[in-house]
Amino acid sequence: MNMPYPYSTLILADTTSERGHLKETLRQLLPGSITILPVSTPLQKAMRDHKPDLLLVELGTDSSTGLNQLRQFHTAHEDGLSIAIVPEGDRDLAINAMHAGAQSYIASPLHTEEIKLVINRALQASSFDEQDLREHKLRESDGFHGIVGNTDVMRELFDLISRIGEEGESTILLQGESGVGKELVAQALHACSPRAGHNFVPVNCAAIPDSLLESELFGYEKGAFTGATQAKKGRFQHANGGTLFLDEIGEMRPELQAKLLRVLQEKEFEPVGGMKPVQADVRVIAATNINLELAVNEGRFRTDLYYRLNVVPLEIPPLRDRVEDIPLLLDKFTRLFNRGKQSQPKRFSANALKALQEYPWPGNVRELKNIVQRLCVLHRKAVVRVQDLPPQIASDPELLHTPEEEEEALSAAVQDLPDMPDMEEETDFNTRVSEFEDRLILQALIATNGNKKQAAEKLNLKRTTLLEKIKKKQLDKVFNSLQKKQA
Repeated sequence: MNMPYPYSTLILADTTSERGHLKETLRQLLPGSITILPVSTPLQKAMRDHKPDLLLVELGTDSSTGLNQLRQFHTAHEDGLSIAIVPEGDRDLAINAMHAGAQSYIASPLHTEEIKLVINRALQASSFDEQDLREHKLRESDGFHGIVGNTDVMRELFDLISRIGEEGESTILLQGESGVGKELVAQALHACSPRAGHNFVPVNCAAIPDSLLESELFGYEKGAFTGATQAKKGRFQHANGGTLFLDEIGEMRPELQAKLLRVLQEKEFEPVGGMKPVQADVRVIAATNINLELAVNEGRFRTDLYYRLNVVPLEIPPLRDRVEDIPLLLDKFTRLFNRGKQSQPKRFSANALKALQEYPWPGNVRELKNIVQRLCVLHRKAVVRVQDLPPQIASDPELLHTPEEEEEALSAAVQDLPDMPDMEEETDFNTRVSEFEDRLILQALIATNGNKKQAAEKLNLKRTTLLEKIKKKQLDKVFNSLQKKQA
């Protein structure tokens, strides 16, 4: 079964051997994240954190909790897919699981071939196919834990995030250009990990002055310095049990690099002005847009810290290497900036999309997002054309003012025309002809921005004839209403 887009799978199980067996088998069947939690986990929080497409629930000795989890899942997620794990031979419990919403069940102790067979059949019988799942993810979760992409390089990244995130302990170094979304990747790694129930704490090392960064990270004791009237916990303590994201790690001064190295090695630190070590059960994810290896060679970054951070390196691709994802990103951002508005999200003409995909994007996804926001705020029309884009993007003269560009914008505008009201419950030929005439006139008015002389020329009508028809049919009101809608 070919399903390249990642699933989010949530397993609620308490039996250790069953959990491991199930996870290993599912890893072979489905791309995406696999999260294992106890059956007693509050389901609403788990669904918010992991947004599962597939739920597997172990129904053990006390089956009431698992059955309740199934009911909650299907109450909140009508089209969701769930499978129960039922003790072998317990037919009544299997029937109860189906009544609770499960599409199928697997007998315990688990058998690999049975797992594969049941999962594949359940997926094939599910009400959503691969395309439906992709649309569901884009609408519900804006991609894989907030990261939008469907190119090969992004699917590989999603798979790596899932596998690396699940390990939960190793330090990770994210590398990539500015604006590629390193913090989103760090958040996804946290969401896929066993630490997902604890805090994700981001720190931008470049945005905090050197004199304050140490106390921000490690906290301080009362009286540690002038103004320290009471003790304060640092970011490491806030992230205890969870994940600490250190962005722009290359900007950290050498003295603080040494203290960070000790925390990574010893799993403990001392607050500023403190004498007693504090335990640090924290996974550190560091990120940088500079070449740390070069910084090490130039003496600007500690060699030992570099190797301690670079346990699991992860390179995030720039936008120019995945331009096929730009339509998905445009969809996400136009919907994001259209929230609360009555109008439909803006659309991009074919030539505008081509120009966006040919641009090298030095600012990556952040630059694209800023441009879309600007267009949503300042651009009045429903369709964004090449000439509406910033000059550095709309630089190809062949894409400007082409007949195809004008025709596409016109067609898109005409699609927004309201349906003409029926004059009678049962219309006849003359009524249909009249409606078609109305649409032709409105189409010509749109193409000429309301210039009736030019519209008459397009329709090969006398200007007086066109004016008479517009007045008789009151098409001026319809045209003005349409212009306001597109503004």
